[in-house]
Amino acid sequence: MSKQLVTKELSLEPANNKRLASLCGQFNEHLNQLEKRLHVDVKNRGNRFSVSGSKTDVASAIAALEDLYQSTEADQLTPEKVHLFMQETQMNVTPSADLDESAVIHTPKKLIKPRGGNQQAYVDSIEKNDIVFGIGPAGTGKTYLAVACAVEALQSEKVGRVVLARPAVEAGERLGFLPGDLSEKINPYLKPLYDALYEMLGVERVEKLIEKNIIEIAPLAFMRGRTLSDAFIILDEAQNTTPEQIKMFLTRIGYGSTVVVTGDITQIDLPRHTESGLKLVTKILKNIPSISFTQFNGSDVVRHPIVQKIVMAYEKHDKP
Repeated sequence: MSKQLVTKELSLEPANNKRLASLCGQFNEHLNQLEKRLHVDVKNRGNRFSVSGSKTDVASAIAALEDLYQSTEADQLTPEKVHLFMQETQMNVTPSADLDESAVIHTPKKLIKPRGGNQQAYVDSIEKNDIVFGIGPAGTGKTYLAVACAVEALQSEKVGRVVLARPAVEAGERLGFLPGDLSEKINPYLKPLYDALYEMLGVERVEKLIEKNIIEIAPLAFMRGRTLSDAFIILDEAQNTTPEQIKMFLTRIGYGSTVVVTGDITQIDLPRHTESGLKLVTKILKNIPSISFTQFNGSDVVRHPIVQKIVMAYEKHDKP
């Protein structure tokens, strides 16, 4: 049985040409994005809009238009911002403009708002637990949000330092000999962590904090034999750890520390027949108090819309 189509009219007030242009986007690209995502047809003349589609989709589109128009009062819309708003709407959470202030992560360079139920649950878990696992596909904000929480904890003096680690495993390639000292050899593997820090603290400040050893970025092998107290510790790309490595890492934790472990078990680059430590700990540690697991999926992807489609296509393909 086909869905019954309806058409509803909407007037956006106050009628402001600059705000309306921001809402519609160049060549109506923002309206086109809304049409594709919500399966509706949108026409407008000035501040009067006509929306056609199924009753549910039309109601969603009208609510989205009203919320997006309201946001143009203080913000210039871009295709990316419209995409992120649509992600939030799709995930049944409050639009970012209405998020409770407690859900916002404060860093010196920017305020970071968790987008979607899983991201909010993830950030909340980091606040409440000693060890948090964020597991899911690329583009879901696992590492970025963890770094943001680490920066906020450092700024508010909840911890004395930040330690960022990841295994130096090649993504299915053999890079051969890399020139330079040890730091130069491992830096390419740690680039995503540097990028996030630069965005939140600025390049000069990050370099000074690294120089003072307040921020430490190191390969996983450097963790052996240490006890890390009063620190915020992140292990990124944990799907590429062996069971022995992740056990070694998790037993480095000292008093006053928070640990976040992130990874995507669909992108394991370990040699064949080598078990992923991250897959194993999800079975071993799942019922221990103060250890939390957040599972992300394709609907949580907040990058370009095509990334979400790719991830969801792979999820569908991998299902038995």
